[in-house]
Amino acid sequence: MARRSLPILKQLLSKSSSSENPALLSSCFKSSIDAQSRSVTYMPRPGDGAPRAVTLIPGDGIGPLVTGAVEQVMDAMHAPVYFEKFEIHGDMKKVPQEVIDSIKKNKVCLKGGLVTPVGGGVSSLNVQLRKELDLYASLVNCFNLPGLPTRHENVDIVVIRENTEGEYSGLEHEVVPGVVESLKVITKFCSERIAKYAFEYAYLNNRKKVTAVHKANIMKLADGLFLESCREVATKYPGIKYNEVIVDNCCMQLVSKPEQFDVMVTPNLYGNLVANTAAGIAGGTGVMPGGNVGADHAVFEQGASAGNVGNERLVEQKKANPVALLLSSAMMLRHLQFPSFADRLETAVKKVIFEGKYRTKDLGGQSTTQEVIDAVIASLD
Repeated sequence: MARRSLPILKQLLSKSSSSENPALLSSCFKSSIDAQSRSVTYMPRPGDGAPRAVTLIPGDGIGPLVTGAVEQVMDAMHAPVYFEKFEIHGDMKKVPQEVIDSIKKNKVCLKGGLVTPVGGGVSSLNVQLRKELDLYASLVNCFNLPGLPTRHENVDIVVIRENTEGEYSGLEHEVVPGVVESLKVITKFCSERIAKYAFEYAYLNNRKKVTAVHKANIMKLADGLFLESCREVATKYPGIKYNEVIVDNCCMQLVSKPEQFDVMVTPNLYGNLVANTAAGIAGGTGVMPGGNVGADHAVFEQGASAGNVGNERLVEQKKANPVALLLSSAMMLRHLQFPSFADRLETAVKKVIFEGKYRTKDLGGQSTTQEVIDAVIASLD
């Protein structure tokens, strides 16, 4: 804006000089100085600033409640995104192809929880999505929210979990009746890829330490390969401290002294356990954001376990906690290069948590989902 106004001001100065009007000359000169010193403000937007399409999967149980919360808040803040909504559920045999095509087209998806049946022959749709889109990194940020009392302070842990192999490879079979074999697959390619992601994340976000979680004292070949890959990548980032911890000791350290951890990189199964433990320490799964990212696509959802997805009482009472998915949506906005909108949303959510007037039952309150949403919208600057 300042640059555009300068030619006009110069023209005014020229005219005023020729007409020998000292008062006008003085006024225009002062305006010119002000224009040059005025800071230029803008909202960074990708490309031409056109709204971005995002695939939306409400999911099961409380999913429609919390994704509906995000839709309301996005609309209230006039965020430059619009949703393509698809109804899929955890008891389906596979993710419909039209959903996969939508995510591949839009590159970004926001989803509620999908219930995974325990046992039986139905595979997890969550795992299907990760494999189909090669969402190799799961990122969960576990941190203390001001105003929310927890057992430990100064917790700010980012758990980065390999998302495509390990025990989640799904390679199981019955050898003979009563004997089942389940294969854990670890590859150098995937181990190096997740290690590079963790160290690059630490470098770009001014993090000081990366901790590799393993069980190489028992699984010497599989977890040994994972550790070997992490060590090789660590040598390329001399400014970031690197250490290793056995997974059982890691859990003990998390519940006793969680502030010692910064960025944690893990194989698939360990990451699930570590992320949920860290989330419980920092304030609960209802407030922890997360996302699954790959080279081309990203799916944002509640960061830690969606164990409350099928809670029928929460659905009936409409008291599901929308905070985790709202913060995940802020991560999504930042991923889409809309940092100003992400900051507004995060600030509003944190303000509501800090004031403590509107909280759902899991945070010690009795508010409904809608009451929390209304409070967040009222807090938007």
